[in-house]
Amino acid sequence: MTESLPDPDRLPKAPHPRVAGEIVGHDRQEQAFLAALRSGRLHHAWLLGGPEGIGKASFAYRVARFMLAEGDPLQRAAGATSLATRDSDGGVRKVLAQSHPDLHLLRRVLKSDGKGHTSNIPVDLVRRIIDRFGASAGEGGWRVCIVDSSEDLDRSAANALLKLLEEPPARVLFLIVAHAPGRILPTIRSRCRLLGFEPLREPQVVRAAELALERAGREADPSALERAAALAEGSVRRALTYVDPATLALVEAVRARLDALPSVDLSALLALGEEVAGKAGEAGFAILIETVQNWLGEHLRAHAGAGAARLAPLAEVWERFGRAAREVDVYNLDRRPLVMSLFHDLSEAVARSRAA
Repeated sequence: MTESLPDPDRLPKAPHPRVAGEIVGHDRQEQAFLAALRSGRLHHAWLLGGPEGIGKASFAYRVARFMLAEGDPLQRAAGATSLATRDSDGGVRKVLAQSHPDLHLLRRVLKSDGKGHTSNIPVDLVRRIIDRFGASAGEGGWRVCIVDSSEDLDRSAANALLKLLEEPPARVLFLIVAHAPGRILPTIRSRCRLLGFEPLREPQVVRAAELALERAGREADPSALERAAALAEGSVRRALTYVDPATLALVEAVRARLDALPSVDLSALLALGEEVAGKAGEAGFAILIETVQNWLGEHLRAHAGAGAARLAPLAEVWERFGRAAREVDVYNLDRRPLVMSLFHDLSEAVARSRAA
């Protein structure tokens, strides 16, 4: 049975992936899983790999609902054109209510003091799953284990999971969400079938975000949603974050300063620094960091063939900025000087890159 906890894997003000009905942009992955199910040789572990926020967890729960719905999923797959299920189905209702005895979750958990969630998936939780798999399935059918995400597994938890993957119980399906599959233990990766997911196109991001907002009972200005999608790099999660008016304004302001480099507008940077300063600016500072890192990543990917001499200055700033941002957070330092020094360093790096 799943743990009765606040959801650590849910974006605030957005529906949890388990309730996602329509999945946008991942038809290929759906048909690949259905084909494997129809073949009668369904691999016991699937690594759902791709950038964060594009629908991998929603896909995992869609698979779980199909596998745990009433009746034999292999028989249902024979005539199915998709993994869609009815919310009125008894098994699906239990998945949606987090009460299905054969759905197991490996995710971060609530801290013992009740303040926030752990930074990793505890190894004890993996061991409890192992113990549960030693018994029969609660409803006599399939059991599904969703790992969300592999990045949250520390070494001990990863090794414990590996034991399960090496000797899997019968009729157990593992769905492992991975934002960076290449960083997973090779021994785990080798025991999984990789199903890759790609960033969505802008119209798909808009559609997926619209569906999520509808499920959450929220409305968004269509223009704001399109602007958010344009900045989201194919991530629905990011678009749902950016659609907030204050967040969208901040992201667009940061992008405007980045796109103007090596030119620097000191008054605009001072305003940015004030916006992310102090206790009230914590969330904005996180958005600023993410926006800068995304911009740097885009720039490095776009100029990947330009040679090391052109890429090195920006790569150096990326690494230096990451360290400085962590120090500001750990030591509770004033963020305003970091904003000024960051854009100064970026200005010099862009100029050096263009001159190389």
